[in-house]
This record gives sequence, C-alpha cells and structure tokens, in this order.
Amino acid sequence: MSKGLFVTATGTDVGKTFVTALIVKKLRDAGYSAGYYKAVLSGAEKKENGLYAGDADYVSRVARIDEDMKNLVAYVYENAVSPHLAAQIEGNPVEMHVVKAAYEKAASQYDYLTMEGSGGIMCPIRYDSTSQIFLEDVIKELNLTTILVADAGLGTINSVVLSVEYMNHRNIPVKGIIFNHFHGGNVIELDNKKMVEEITGIPVIALVRENDAEINIDADILAALYE
Repeated sequence: MSKGLFVTATGTDVGKTFVTALIVKKLRDAGYSAGYYKAVLSGAEKKENGLYAGDADYVSRVARIDEDMKNLVAYVYENAVSPHLAAQIEGNPVEMHVVKAAYEKAASQYDYLTMEGSGGIMCPIRYDSTSQIFLEDVIKELNLTTILVADAGLGTINSVVLSVEYMNHRNIPVKGIIFNHFHGGNVIELDNKKMVEEITGIPVIALVRENDAEINIDADILAALYE
C-alpha cells in the first residue's frame, strides 16, 4: 500500500518546489518507487498548447519522473495569486473529491508519493459561497503527515514556530523541518536551527544550499517519514 508525505512551507517563495524535487529524486535514485502530486498550481505560464504547470514540470525533470503532466497536478490556474482567488477569476474551483481521486490514482502507481502544497499552510485553495477549503483540509482528508520547508535565514524562528504551533493546534503531524537557502558556517542560520529545534521539539532534518543537486539526508531515513 502506498505511503504519502505532504510538503508545506512557512510561506510563498521559500523554495518548496526545489526541495520537493530533491526529495523525490533522492528516493528514486535509491531505488524507491517514488512519485509526485500537487493538488493546485497557480501562476502557470500560458503556451500554445495550454497552461504550463512549471512546478510539476520542474519536479518531473529533476526527479526523472516519466509521467503525463495531467497526472501530476489536478488544478492549474494562470493567475499568479492564491488558488482560491485564481479560481474566482478563472472559474473551475477546486473540488475535494477531484483532489482525492487524483491523489489516489497517483498513489496507486507509486509506493511513496510526495504531495506538494501551495504557499503556506493557511493557503486557501477554495473560498466561495459554496465551499471553503484550505490546505489543512486536504492534508486531513488524505490522512497525511507533513514536513515543513523554511528559509534558513533571519526571521525564520518566528515563521517556523508560528507554523508549527498552528499545525499542532489543528492536529496536523509535522515529522521534520527542512531549511532551504542554507550557508555553511553562518552563525545566524546555525542558531536558527538550534532555536527552532529547541522551541518546537521537531528536528531540522536537512540543510539545503542554493543549487544543491542532492538533499543531505539518507534515503532510508527519508522514506521512514512517509505513512
């Protein structure tokens, strides 16, 4: 039976897609049957043959996943705004049953499925008079555990602790934290790691540098995070 893991972040532009790609690549390079899925993508580039799902395509290329793009993302919007607003502008609002069916289809193809979120944990993916869906609702519906991607630099203590506290309050399991944009030997970033671990009680499981081609965590340890 397939195991899953949800990758969320402290906010937009933290590098969640970059880190997700390295995670999936690590597992696949180690011989694991590992796939990728994203429920909602906004800010897609419009091309002649339709909208280009850049995040999904990036992960697919880095991790060398031979998969049709429509199987990697359930909803794609052109406007580079929160998914709920993109849907209000463009139509085709997110339906939970569609997200779940697409996830289950992807999970049937792989032993380990990494699901990437959109923005931070509080990102609304649908908000209208008919339905209100946040990322946390998707996580709970699919019964997933999570890891949290954060920037290694100044300000991350606040953003990580607030995100973790919210997720704990909402009974969303956080298995680990990954720092992106890490610089070796930087006293602020090393202290951020220590402080975040002490305050939250959750380990920083990987430190990712700019343009890393590999994530510095053992594949078996990584696979153990999936449930």
